[in-house]
Amino acid sequence: MPIVKVCFSPQLYPLYAQDESVTVVVDILRATTAICTAFEYGIDYVIPVPQVEDTYFYKNEEDMLVAAERGGEIVEGFEFGNSPLSYMRDDIRGKKLVITTTNGTQAIEAARGSEFILIGAFVNFTAICDALVELDRDVMVLCAGWKNRFNLEDTLFAGAVVEYLKDRGFSYATDSDAAIASLTLYKSAKNDLNAYLEESSHRNRLARLQLEKDIDYCLSFDKTRAIPYFTEGRLIDVTRSGGIPAMLAATVSATTHNLNGRDA
Repeated sequence: MPIVKVCFSPQLYPLYAQDESVTVVVDILRATTAICTAFEYGIDYVIPVPQVEDTYFYKNEEDMLVAAERGGEIVEGFEFGNSPLSYMRDDIRGKKLVITTTNGTQAIEAARGSEFILIGAFVNFTAICDALVELDRDVMVLCAGWKNRFNLEDTLFAGAVVEYLKDRGFSYATDSDAAIASLTLYKSAKNDLNAYLEESSHRNRLARLQLEKDIDYCLSFDKTRAIPYFTEGRLIDVTRSGGIPAMLAATVSATTHNLNGRDA
């Protein structure tokens, strides 16, 4: 029986990560929502990087969009940040995106040691959960939080995933109070996520920046079937490349190649 756990912060991830084979990185407001939306509107692939300076290498690359956000705002000198609404445009189709954000790309960086890294958000909720069921492996939901601190919106997403997976045969780990707490919070909030988050810190931070439309979209379910998957330093949408079976086959092939290389 596969297990589902929750980690509230990238800084805590090393304490949880030893036995997990699938990590779902979530930054509801707004990085992972933006990444899923970019794939829905036709972006080819996404390169997440931790620092603003890491984007400079890509600035003159053909068909590359370069995005940087800090503190909820677009970094000066960049056209894009992490607003999902900014990627709802036809002219991004077929292009590539390199992105750095305050929290989400830091969480992806923290999870790099995981065998499988997927990107989750409410906007691809059913697609990502169905993928986890199909993978049938232990799951860790890694909340990006806010600057390595707990936040509420990512925790609610984690609780929603726990509820979905428990209904399909997944269990808690014996030491996963975080998963139990996430589920408890989600059950309290599920009828109106926006109202539940009314006093939450990051929701209010974005509201002060007049980003209410972003908030509403980020708390909406199932706007896309995209399943972003981290491989070879970039995110691809596995639904365009054979789905979960192809992803598993590629991982087995790469592992076999590496083992053969060491044997040689």
